[in-house]
Amino acid sequence: MVLAELGADVIKVEQPGTGDDSRRLAPKVEGESYPFAMPNRSKRSVSLDLKDERGLEVFLRLAEQADLVIENFRPGVADRLGIGYDAVRAVREDILYCSISGFGQTGPYRDRPGFDIMAQGVVGFLRMTGEPGGRPAKFGIAINDIAAGSTAIYSIMAAQLHRTSTGEGQYMDISLVEAGLAWTVWESGAYFGGGEVPQPTGTRHRRSTPYQAFRTSDGYVTVGAANDRLWHRLLGALGRQEWAADPRFATLPDRMANIDELESEIERITVTRSTEEWIAAIDAVGVPCGPVLTYDEALRDPHVTAREAVVDLEHPIIGEMRTIAPPTRFSGIDFAVRGPAPWLGQHTGEVLREAGYSDERIAELAAAEVLYDAHPDRQAPVAGTGAA
Repeated sequence: MVLAELGADVIKVEQPGTGDDSRRLAPKVEGESYPFAMPNRSKRSVSLDLKDERGLEVFLRLAEQADLVIENFRPGVADRLGIGYDAVRAVREDILYCSISGFGQTGPYRDRPGFDIMAQGVVGFLRMTGEPGGRPAKFGIAINDIAAGSTAIYSIMAAQLHRTSTGEGQYMDISLVEAGLAWTVWESGAYFGGGEVPQPTGTRHRRSTPYQAFRTSDGYVTVGAANDRLWHRLLGALGRQEWAADPRFATLPDRMANIDELESEIERITVTRSTEEWIAAIDAVGVPCGPVLTYDEALRDPHVTAREAVVDLEHPIIGEMRTIAPPTRFSGIDFAVRGPAPWLGQHTGEVLREAGYSDERIAELAAAEVLYDAHPDRQAPVAGTGAA
């Protein structure tokens, strides 16, 4: 999705009949999955039976004209289908080829299927998230999935720079486990430096306090008094200037040593006023703070709205829909949502014509169900004008 919205022509190859598994995720509008429509926007869809030798031939012809192939099968599956790195490199020597899997292409776990929650468990995230003493808790989003995708983006960009200067292609092996583990820069420093195993802290910071969410009369407020200068400012907003000389709270080491008592004392004050009132008071003294919003509230937040972080799209089946905009504002690069997610096989005929296939050959492959177009109306075959 990110590469597409930076200007790449991304062709999503899906199996006939069912397509990507996420197409079945609820909620659906007019039979189309709304969750699928979010990360698959700006792409084109080709539905192709890779287990048929004619489908394999089509894939390799497309790969021959491509700059990059990305696959996320379990290790070995792409090779068995005949579309692995070696097979693609045989038709395009300088291809960039990126494999994303749960545990990577090597190692004792390579053959295990792996979703985000398994990766979170393996790298320790489930044991460092949530409230102290609670059950293991996962991140609110699929953090290892997103980490793997982000890792793929910068790895592909690096590989493209390398190819531009040397003419050499590149194979990239990315796992959900290592992509997430690479983000533990602070936690690894604490462990390798002092043997500290990160434990759940709720919203507390492991190195600084007060740096967390506190209850208010109508919700929660986040406070980031992460150093002594900000701490002294916060005392003015709390009306507790005497804590500056209190031996329990005078310095950061004092506050960390008495963090339970500090949290209790601060929250005894913050529950007396609303979140909005505390944000006004704390912001006035120059201490970072903010509300704790539900997701629907976040999408309606005036700052999010002003930044145009949510954009409108017209989907050919769903109709009007909303999605999240790309996050970077460039001065001279067009980084934008290019269009809605495709229906299954929407661009099969179009893409094959661009690859040099005749309408007659496309019709033959469609009749043999090697190609597929799953528009609900099914008013035209793949080779017809209505399908492309």
